Amino acid sequence: MSASPTKTAILYRMVMPKHICPYGLKSKDLLERRGFKVEDHHLSTRAETDAFMEEHGVDTTPQTFISDKRIGGYEELRVYLGEIKPETERSETSYQPVIAIFAMALLMALGLSWYSFANLFTWRAFEWFIAIAMCLLALQKLQDVERFSIMFLNYDLLAQRWVPYGKLYPFGEALAGILMTAGTLLWLASPVAIVIGTIGAVSVIKAVYIDKRELKCACVGGDSKVPLGFISLTENLLMLGMGCWMLIKNWLM
Repeated sequence: MSASPTKTAILYRMVMPKHICPYGLKSKDLLERRGFKVEDHHLSTRAETDAFMEEHGVDTTPQTFISDKRIGGYEELRVYLGEIKPETERSETSYQPVIAIFAMALLMALGLSWYSFANLFTWRAFEWFIAIAMCLLALQKLQDVERFSIMFLNYDLLAQRWVPYGKLYPFGEALAGILMTAGTLLWLASPVAIVIGTIGAVSVIKAVYIDKRELKCACVGGDSKVPLGFISLTENLLMLGMGCWMLIKNWLM
Protein backbone atom coordinates (compact mmCIF):
# COMPACT_ATOMS: atom_id res chain seq x y z
CA MET A 1 0.00 0.00 0.00
CA SER A 2 1.46 3.35 -1.00
CA ALA A 3 1.91 6.03 1.63
CA SER A 4 -0.62 8.85 1.57
CA PRO A 5 0.80 12.05 0.06
CA THR A 6 2.02 14.67 2.51
CA LYS A 7 -0.32 17.62 2.84
CA THR A 8 1.50 20.91 2.41
CA ALA A 9 0.46 24.40 3.44
CA ILE A 10 2.27 27.68 2.82
CA LEU A 11 2.00 30.18 5.64
CA TYR A 12 3.03 33.83 5.61
CA ARG A 13 3.11 35.45 9.05
CA MET A 14 4.67 38.40 10.84
CA VAL A 15 7.77 37.54 12.86
CA MET A 16 9.51 40.78 13.79
CA PRO A 17 12.06 41.57 16.52
CA LYS A 18 9.40 43.33 18.61
CA HIS A 19 6.26 41.56 17.42
CA ILE A 20 5.30 37.97 16.68
CA CYS A 21 1.77 37.69 15.35
CA PRO A 22 -0.26 35.45 17.72
CA TYR A 23 -2.66 34.47 14.94
CA GLY A 24 0.29 33.36 12.85
CA LEU A 25 1.43 31.07 15.66
CA LYS A 26 -2.11 29.71 16.06
CA SER A 27 -2.39 29.10 12.31
CA LYS A 28 0.93 27.20 12.26
CA ASP A 29 -0.08 25.12 15.28
CA LEU A 30 -3.50 24.30 13.79
CA LEU A 31 -2.01 23.25 10.45
CA GLU A 32 0.59 21.03 12.10
CA ARG A 33 -2.03 19.40 14.33
CA ARG A 34 -4.04 18.65 11.21
CA GLY A 35 -1.09 16.86 9.62
CA PHE A 36 0.15 19.56 7.26
CA LYS A 37 3.79 20.13 6.47
CA VAL A 38 4.06 23.90 6.84
CA GLU A 39 6.27 26.06 4.64
CA ASP A 40 6.66 28.83 7.16
CA HIS A 41 7.53 32.20 5.61
CA HIS A 42 8.39 35.00 8.03
CA LEU A 43 7.54 38.61 7.24
CA SER A 44 10.26 40.25 9.27
CA THR A 45 9.76 43.97 8.51
CA ARG A 46 6.85 46.33 8.13
CA ALA A 47 7.87 47.06 4.54
CA GLU A 48 7.98 43.35 3.71
CA THR A 49 4.57 42.84 5.27
CA ASP A 50 3.03 45.77 3.40
CA ALA A 51 4.51 44.56 0.10
CA PHE A 52 3.09 41.07 0.68
CA MET A 53 -0.40 42.41 1.47
CA GLU A 54 -0.37 44.66 -1.59
CA GLU A 55 0.78 41.81 -3.85
CA HIS A 56 -1.99 39.48 -2.71
CA GLY A 57 -4.70 42.12 -2.22
CA VAL A 58 -5.23 41.40 1.47
CA ASP A 59 -5.48 43.65 4.50
CA THR A 60 -4.19 41.32 7.21
CA THR A 61 -1.72 38.59 7.99
CA PRO A 62 -1.25 35.69 8.52
CA GLN A 63 -2.29 34.21 5.19
CA THR A 64 -2.42 30.48 4.46
CA PHE A 65 -2.23 28.86 1.00
CA ILE A 66 -3.22 25.23 0.41
CA SER A 67 -3.08 23.57 -3.04
CA ASP A 68 -2.25 26.91 -4.67
CA LYS A 69 -5.42 28.40 -3.20
CA ARG A 70 -5.40 31.26 -0.72
CA ILE A 71 -7.40 30.22 2.34
CA GLY A 72 -7.00 33.46 4.30
CA GLY A 73 -6.36 34.33 7.93
CA TYR A 74 -6.73 32.27 11.08
CA GLU A 75 -10.54 32.43 11.22
CA GLU A 76 -10.86 31.52 7.54
CA LEU A 77 -8.45 28.63 8.11
CA ARG A 78 -10.59 27.33 10.96
CA VAL A 79 -13.64 27.46 8.69
CA TYR A 80 -11.75 25.69 5.89
CA LEU A 81 -10.67 22.89 8.23
CA GLY A 82 -14.18 22.53 9.65
CA GLU A 83 -13.40 23.75 13.18
CA ILE A 84 -16.04 26.46 13.10
CA LYS A 85 -18.97 27.43 10.91
CA PRO A 86 -18.78 30.34 8.47
CA GLU A 87 -19.65 33.66 10.09
CA THR A 88 -22.97 33.83 8.23
CA GLU A 89 -24.01 30.51 9.82
CA ARG A 90 -22.92 31.21 13.37
CA SER A 91 -25.49 31.72 16.10
CA GLU A 92 -25.85 35.22 17.48
CA THR A 93 -26.46 33.81 20.96
CA SER A 94 -24.29 31.81 23.33
CA TYR A 95 -24.71 30.40 26.82
CA GLN A 96 -20.97 29.68 27.19
CA PRO A 97 -20.17 32.69 29.44
CA VAL A 98 -22.95 31.81 31.90
CA ILE A 99 -21.99 28.13 31.91
CA ALA A 100 -18.35 29.01 32.59
CA ILE A 101 -19.22 31.38 35.45
CA PHE A 102 -21.60 29.01 37.21
CA ALA A 103 -19.27 26.04 36.72
CA MET A 104 -16.37 27.98 38.25
CA ALA A 105 -18.54 29.21 41.12
CA LEU A 106 -19.68 25.65 41.85
CA LEU A 107 -16.14 24.27 41.84
CA MET A 108 -14.90 27.08 44.11
CA ALA A 109 -17.80 26.50 46.51
CA LEU A 110 -17.11 22.76 46.64
CA GLY A 111 -13.43 23.47 47.23
CA LEU A 112 -14.22 25.79 50.13
CA SER A 113 -16.63 23.27 51.58
CA TRP A 114 -14.05 20.48 51.42
CA TYR A 115 -11.41 22.70 53.02
CA SER A 116 -13.73 23.89 55.79
CA PHE A 117 -15.73 20.75 56.57
CA ALA A 118 -13.94 17.86 54.81
CA ASN A 119 -17.23 17.39 52.95
CA LEU A 120 -18.10 18.53 49.45
CA PHE A 121 -21.86 18.67 49.78
CA THR A 122 -22.95 20.99 52.59
CA TRP A 123 -25.50 23.77 52.95
CA ARG A 124 -22.63 26.20 53.21
CA ALA A 125 -21.34 24.97 49.84
CA PHE A 126 -24.70 25.86 48.28
CA GLU A 127 -24.59 29.31 49.89
CA TRP A 128 -21.05 29.85 48.66
CA PHE A 129 -22.05 28.72 45.17
CA ILE A 130 -24.71 31.42 44.85
CA ALA A 131 -22.60 34.09 46.55
CA ILE A 132 -19.51 33.41 44.46
CA ALA A 133 -21.60 33.33 41.27
CA MET A 134 -22.92 36.78 42.19
CA CYS A 135 -19.35 38.04 42.62
CA LEU A 136 -18.22 36.60 39.27
CA LEU A 137 -21.25 38.01 37.47
CA ALA A 138 -20.64 41.42 39.07
CA LEU A 139 -17.01 41.26 37.94
CA GLN A 140 -18.13 40.82 34.33
CA LYS A 141 -20.33 43.90 34.59
CA LEU A 142 -17.69 46.00 36.37
CA GLN A 143 -15.23 45.58 33.49
CA ASP A 144 -17.30 48.13 31.55
CA VAL A 145 -20.09 49.60 33.66
CA GLU A 146 -21.16 52.03 30.94
CA ARG A 147 -21.74 49.32 28.32
CA PHE A 148 -23.52 47.15 30.88
CA SER A 149 -25.84 49.97 31.90
CA ILE A 150 -26.80 50.67 28.28
CA MET A 151 -27.78 47.04 27.63
CA PHE A 152 -29.47 46.86 31.05
CA LEU A 153 -31.71 49.81 30.13
CA ASN A 154 -33.31 47.70 27.40
CA TYR A 155 -35.37 45.73 29.88
CA ASP A 156 -34.82 46.59 33.57
CA LEU A 157 -37.90 48.39 34.89
CA LEU A 158 -36.18 50.36 37.65
CA ALA A 159 -33.27 51.45 35.46
CA GLN A 160 -35.74 52.73 32.87
CA ARG A 161 -37.29 54.97 35.54
CA TRP A 162 -34.09 55.87 37.38
CA VAL A 163 -31.13 55.62 35.00
CA PRO A 164 -28.33 55.73 37.66
CA TYR A 165 -29.56 52.36 38.95
CA GLY A 166 -27.97 50.75 35.90
CA LYS A 167 -24.52 51.80 37.10
CA LEU A 168 -25.20 51.05 40.77
CA TYR A 169 -26.47 47.51 40.11
CA PRO A 170 -23.06 45.80 39.64
CA PHE A 171 -21.74 47.33 42.87
CA GLY A 172 -24.82 46.17 44.79
CA GLU A 173 -24.51 42.67 43.36
CA ALA A 174 -20.80 42.56 44.23
CA LEU A 175 -21.40 43.86 47.76
CA ALA A 176 -24.13 41.31 48.47
CA GLY A 177 -22.04 38.48 47.01
CA ILE A 178 -18.91 39.36 49.00
CA LEU A 179 -20.77 39.74 52.30
CA MET A 180 -22.67 36.48 51.76
CA THR A 181 -19.44 34.67 50.95
CA ALA A 182 -17.99 35.95 54.21
CA GLY A 183 -21.24 35.29 56.09
CA THR A 184 -21.18 38.72 57.64
CA LEU A 185 -23.36 41.85 57.68
CA LEU A 186 -26.24 39.78 56.36
CA TRP A 187 -28.69 42.44 57.56
CA LEU A 188 -27.27 44.56 54.71
CA ALA A 189 -26.44 41.91 52.10
CA SER A 190 -29.79 40.13 52.21
CA PRO A 191 -32.05 43.14 51.49
CA VAL A 192 -29.76 44.20 48.63
CA ALA A 193 -29.99 40.73 47.06
CA ILE A 194 -33.75 40.60 47.59
CA VAL A 195 -34.35 44.01 46.00
CA ILE A 196 -32.19 43.53 42.92
CA GLY A 197 -33.30 39.90 42.50
CA THR A 198 -36.99 40.83 42.69
CA ILE A 199 -36.72 43.76 40.29
CA GLY A 200 -34.62 41.67 37.92
CA ALA A 201 -37.08 38.75 37.92
CA VAL A 202 -40.10 41.00 37.32
CA SER A 203 -38.24 42.81 34.52
CA VAL A 204 -37.34 39.58 32.76
CA ILE A 205 -40.88 38.20 33.07
CA LYS A 206 -42.33 41.37 31.57
CA ALA A 207 -39.79 41.70 28.75
CA VAL A 208 -39.65 38.04 27.70
CA TYR A 209 -42.89 36.36 28.71
CA ILE A 210 -45.37 39.25 28.50
CA ASP A 211 -43.96 41.62 25.87
CA LYS A 212 -42.35 38.72 23.92
CA ARG A 213 -39.20 40.72 23.23
CA GLU A 214 -35.99 39.07 21.97
CA LEU A 215 -33.13 40.70 23.85
CA LYS A 216 -29.63 39.93 25.05
CA CYS A 217 -29.09 39.60 28.80
CA ALA A 218 -26.67 42.04 30.41
CA CYS A 219 -25.92 39.54 33.19
CA VAL A 220 -22.38 38.85 31.94
CA GLY A 221 -21.58 42.38 30.78
CA GLY A 222 -22.37 44.82 28.03
CA ASP A 223 -21.10 42.70 25.12
CA SER A 224 -23.13 39.65 26.10
CA LYS A 225 -24.53 37.19 23.57
CA VAL A 226 -26.56 35.40 26.24
CA PRO A 227 -30.26 35.62 25.36
CA LEU A 228 -32.60 37.13 27.90
CA GLY A 229 -34.90 34.39 29.11
CA PHE A 230 -35.03 31.38 31.41
CA ILE A 231 -31.36 31.55 32.45
CA SER A 232 -31.68 35.24 33.33
CA LEU A 233 -34.88 34.61 35.28
CA THR A 234 -33.28 31.70 37.16
CA GLU A 235 -30.29 33.87 38.09
CA ASN A 236 -32.54 36.54 39.56
CA LEU A 237 -34.71 34.02 41.40
CA LEU A 238 -31.61 32.38 42.92
CA MET A 239 -30.43 35.80 44.09
CA LEU A 240 -33.86 36.54 45.56
CA GLY A 241 -34.02 33.14 47.23
CA MET A 242 -30.50 33.47 48.59
CA GLY A 243 -31.32 36.88 50.04
CA CYS A 244 -34.42 35.52 51.79
CA TRP A 245 -32.58 32.46 53.09
CA MET A 246 -29.64 34.44 54.47
CA LEU A 247 -32.00 36.96 56.08
CA ILE A 248 -33.92 34.18 57.84
CA LYS A 249 -30.67 32.52 58.84
CA ASN A 250 -29.39 35.78 60.28
CA TRP A 251 -32.54 36.19 62.40
CA LEU A 252 -32.32 32.62 63.71
CA MET A 253 -28.68 32.88 64.74
